[in-house]
Amino acid sequence: MINTVPHPSSFLQPEWVKTIRQDAFAAEQAGMLQPQQLELVYEEQWFKLLVPKIYGGLEMPLPELIRLEEALSWADGSLGWVITLCAGAGWFGGFINPEAARQIFADPKVCLAGSGASTGTAQQLANGYNINGHWRYASGVRHATHFTANCIIQQNQADVLGDDGSPVISSFVIDHHQAAQVPAWKYIGMMGTGSHAFTITDASVPANRSFTIDASSAVIDTLLYRYPFLQLAEATLAANLSGMSQHFIDLCGPVFEQKLKESERLTEKDRTVLMETYASIAAQLQTARDAFYQAVDASWTAEIEDEKTAATLLYPVSTTSRQLARVARESVDKLYPYCGLRAAAPDTEINQVWRDLHTASQHALLTFEAS
Repeated sequence: MINTVPHPSSFLQPEWVKTIRQDAFAAEQAGMLQPQQLELVYEEQWFKLLVPKIYGGLEMPLPELIRLEEALSWADGSLGWVITLCAGAGWFGGFINPEAARQIFADPKVCLAGSGASTGTAQQLANGYNINGHWRYASGVRHATHFTANCIIQQNQADVLGDDGSPVISSFVIDHHQAAQVPAWKYIGMMGTGSHAFTITDASVPANRSFTIDASSAVIDTLLYRYPFLQLAEATLAANLSGMSQHFIDLCGPVFEQKLKESERLTEKDRTVLMETYASIAAQLQTARDAFYQAVDASWTAEIEDEKTAATLLYPVSTTSRQLARVARESVDKLYPYCGLRAAAPDTEINQVWRDLHTASQHALLTFEAS
């Protein structure tokens, strides 16, 4: 029997939610999280959720992390997304050279923003690399202390090839002053993330700032850094969509209650359809959340030692992540027509959540079924 996962609000203190939400529209206007929001983030060390404890991070267990990130996205989509992506980059601390990691994470306001796209090159030098490239969609770029970027390794201006003949790709951490931000986020939602692009030109980067994301390359030998990156990414993104969808459903409650009280045009059948649809959608999202968290929790409590175990425990994380993402989108779309023009007004909270959910859900990772 699947235990019901509590509402996201149970994982946050009420004063946190107030601080986050009162500046949500200001964050949209500014294209970045606001000072009071960031003060809370730094105080609670949310950018360091996945940073190794040895470097002053929280190294939070995955089940606890996913619940918190869903709750933060329920509080506000942009803030939850920035924390998820930047904290996710902090997870790379488990793979970075310890000397470099101690320097990077010494900053109490450390925030790593970046991109997983391999749209840069790293020319091998005697003591490091010369990096050039342009990367898009770096959430949190406006207050990042460092950037992470994937680069094709080159030697003598030619790509270095692996045993299979494909270019060798490595990940890098670059100090923020070595990158130029490029305003590029022009979409209808998630505007508070400031997910702009960045360009790096002829940056000299030490060799110890290069790392490989693979369990066998981890330098911190704890379960968190042995957990597969794919399922970590799938689960954290799905939780964000779930949090936004739950926020939308919560906002529909008062809207529907008011409509039932004030609208003389609704027949008894209309009223029944409205409330039954609302209850059904809320139940469907809860069912998807329960299945998702059961899969995440099961994958965390057992060591992944062979392909059979991986298929049994990790594949359900991938499938339930996609199912949750789909249910989150469909839940909002099914309720939206009943909300009236208020839900279409860009200065309302319910419209902001609608825009955020439909922008965030365009992330390619959860678009197709798990392979």
